[in-house]
Amino acid sequence: MTAFCAPGSVATMVLVGAAGGAVRALVGILKYMERNKRNEKLRVGYMLFSVFVSAALGGFAGALCEGNWKIAGLAGYAGTDFIESLYKIKRSQGLET
Repeated sequence: MTAFCAPGSVATMVLVGAAGGAVRALVGILKYMERNKRNEKLRVGYMLFSVFVSAALGGFAGALCEGNWKIAGLAGYAGTDFIESLYKIKRSQGLET
C-alpha cells in the first residue's frame, strides 16, 4: 500500500469522508423521490451536482478527523446535514443569504 492511501493518512480520511457525503446525498435523493411519487423525471445533472458537492464537503469534514476512518465517514455523512440545517434555520428566520 502506498503512503498516499495508507490507513490514517489525510488522503484516506478525505476519501472516506467524501464517500460518507456521497452516501448522504443519495439517501436524500431517494427520500425525496419516495415522498414525491409524481411522475417527474429525475434531473440527472442536479443529482450529480448534489452528490459532488456532498462528497466535497464530506471530504473536507473527513480531513479534519485525524487517523480515524470511522469518524471520517460519519463526519462526511453528517457534514452535509449540518450545512443543510443551517440553511433551513436561516431561511425560516427570513434572513437573506
